Parts: sequence; structure tokens; C-alpha cells
Amino acid sequence: MTQLHDDERLDYLLAEETMQIIQSPSAFSFSLDAVLLAHFAYVPIKRGSILDLCTGNGVIPLLLSRRTHAQITGVEIQARLADMAKRNVQLNKLEEQITMVHGDLKDMQPVLGQSNVDVVTCNPPYFRTPAKTEHNKNDYLTIARHEVFCTLEDVVKACKLHVRPGGKVAMVHRPGRLIDIIALFRKYKLEPKRMQLVYPKMGKEANMLLIEGIRDGKADLTILPPLYIYNQDNTYTKEAEEVIYGRV
Repeated sequence: MTQLHDDERLDYLLAEETMQIIQSPSAFSFSLDAVLLAHFAYVPIKRGSILDLCTGNGVIPLLLSRRTHAQITGVEIQARLADMAKRNVQLNKLEEQITMVHGDLKDMQPVLGQSNVDVVTCNPPYFRTPAKTEHNKNDYLTIARHEVFCTLEDVVKACKLHVRPGGKVAMVHRPGRLIDIIALFRKYKLEPKRMQLVYPKMGKEANMLLIEGIRDGKADLTILPPLYIYNQDNTYTKEAEEVIYGRV
């Protein structure tokens, strides 16, 4: 029987009735950005290796495991979240495919090596917010959402360090950081190859960005059609349903 700590709860993973996930409203609960990234990212189907940085409670590795038989490693700096992620792997009996590592993405070379991963995914902290007055009152959420322990450059540098030449890096972020992301991707030889903007609904500004780069790739960026989450009556669009309800 799964042991739950503090205010944790057990949820089903999207509409998937066989996979469950341990979450906590005070520490970490996954959101739509993780689901979108797991759907957007390229994955090798039968073999290979995937690294998920800033893995939180392990939601992206769990979602990716539905699409691939590749080996997946998640890295999380917060001890409580890393423990939650490990228990989520055990809960879903995925120990042979998914490994969770508690550690700092800036210091993973001795543990994970370098230039040896086929795909790196990351849902990093979005906000620079240098002033503590701008942080969340909850330390777990502050670390997950704000660049406290890692900057955007730290994240991109780690992606470059671990992905193999020709391998892919996929990230979800805010549209306002697009120029920073492209500049850093190119600084670290990750050529942007696919990009998609996500909108809450038609007529609204984009509020999420999905981007994929290839290490040492040639310049040629494909802009995918926009993804709208809600219709005007606040029901999910057909495209959003395909992602959210796990129809991959």
C-alpha cells in the first residue's frame, strides 16, 4: 500500500486509469505545462535514453513512459519532491525504466556523465524575480517557479552538457523569455528546430511556449500551428483534449 506523507494525495494521471501520481497542494502538483511538454517532446520509441531536469514529482517521466520504452532519468533538487518522484515510480511499478536522482542539475556530470543522452526535457523555473519580496510564501513553490537555485542559462548549459551531438532538447517556458531562450540555445550549440505557442483561447495572448533544439543542428526553425486550450465557451478544444486526455 502506498504511503502518503503530510498533505499528499493520490490522483489518477490524466484520464489514464492505470497510472496514479502522488501530489501535494503545498509542495508540488503538476500543471498543464508539464502535460504539454510531455506531448510535444520527441521520444525514441523502443530504446535510447531520456533525461528530465527539474522533474518535480516525476510527472514528465511518468507521462513519457506511456510513449516510449527508453530509459528515463529525472533530476530534482528538492529532497521532498525527489522522494515523491521515487515513490511515484514505485507506485506505478516503473523501476526498470525510470530512475530518480536527488541533486542539483549544475552538478550532475559525475553522476550522469556527459554527451550521452538522446533527449533532454525540462520544465524549469520561469521567473527571474531577484527580490525575495516577489517570491511565493511557500518555499517549495518559490524554488519550483523562481530562479533561486538555477538560472535559465544554468538549465540550458546542463541540457547541452548531457545531450549527445544530434540529440534533442525540449523545454516549456513563458513566451516573454523566447529571445533569452533562443540566444542561450545558440550560445550552447542547441539549434532551435521546432516551436509552438500555446494560447488559453483564441483572441488571447500566448501564455506558454514549447521549443525544441538539436545539439549541433543546422539552422531551420519550424513554427507549428498555435495550440488553443479553450473554446469560447470554456470547453477544451479538440486539440487540447488530445493532449490532456492522453490520446497520443
